[in-house]
Amino acid sequence: MSANTFGTLFRLTTFGESHGVALGGIIDGCPAGLPIDLDFIQHELDRRRPGQSEVTSPRNESDNIELLSGVFEGLSTGSPIAFSVRNKDHHSHDYDHLRNAYRPSHADYTYDAKYGFRDYRGGGRSSARETLSRVAGGAVAKLLLAQSGINVKAYVSSIGNVHVENELTLDQIDETENSQVRCPDKEASAKMIQLISDLKREGDTTGGIITCLISGVPPGLGEPVFDKLQADLAKAAMSINTAKGFEYGEGFNAPSMRGSVHNDIFIASNDGDIKTKTNHSGGIQGGISNGNDIVFRVAFKPIATILQAQASVNSQGENIVLEAKGRHDVCVVPRAVPIVEAMAALVIADHLLRNRSARL
Repeated sequence: MSANTFGTLFRLTTFGESHGVALGGIIDGCPAGLPIDLDFIQHELDRRRPGQSEVTSPRNESDNIELLSGVFEGLSTGSPIAFSVRNKDHHSHDYDHLRNAYRPSHADYTYDAKYGFRDYRGGGRSSARETLSRVAGGAVAKLLLAQSGINVKAYVSSIGNVHVENELTLDQIDETENSQVRCPDKEASAKMIQLISDLKREGDTTGGIITCLISGVPPGLGEPVFDKLQADLAKAAMSINTAKGFEYGEGFNAPSMRGSVHNDIFIASNDGDIKTKTNHSGGIQGGISNGNDIVFRVAFKPIATILQAQASVNSQGENIVLEAKGRHDVCVVPRAVPIVEAMAALVIADHLLRNRSARL
């Protein structure tokens, strides 16, 4: 299996399966001398882990991280930073009935089609549990970005048919962690929690949208052709399990707007600082950051595992009926907030390092 590494200069390679001994990763390209705050990294993993509230999966994993290399006396050494997280609360027997069955909208069939063999326990490598390695790697990227005053924050802007009416400011997003569904709008948050509770009783699931804001990004990050900043952010976001859509700035609203409205008019301050009156471009123009906040949204589909009987087939081509077992999320979106932040941080950290060689 290839393509387990993300990034160009700041690179993250992940390993492990949902029900294996451990998951982990190797960060290559992190500059030496970066203070590595292990408590912060653990905090980011705690935000992603299951069992953190009544609206998430009851799987009770502590997700304690262990640093294996690349850090000495609290500082990065410049060598690869390796880390691991051991699996503890995995009930592999819950998946015995799936040994030869193809779950609707899961990767079971496509994995068999590609490899002729798969780990059916919780999805193996295709499990969303792999994202804990991304969150740990993204936490280190966040520490690097903080040195340059760059901050990455995301929040849940919709779950099912419940939406936050207006995009929120960075100050408002600070309230995100006070909500079980990571929605800082109190009224929308309460409706989202009620929706998840209703769906849980029905044995059904739903999806949602996460909005991410990146502040403090200097102008000039991104490559103008194939590695456009928004293209790399899109790839990062769309590599997350259950992600189905990506847009930045006005996104899919832009086609219905007039150019006279969508254009971000430049203005110059008395000291020569260049800004724009609006941010319809989402902080990126020509594939390169323009100094405004970068704003993008990621849409996530409903969780495919539902606690209802579903028709399917098995690897012998026989029609079967599946009934899910185990512990599953009704809506994964609240737990995906730190994952979206992590992937965004990895992209920005990578381009920050790449930009240092752009000119003399």
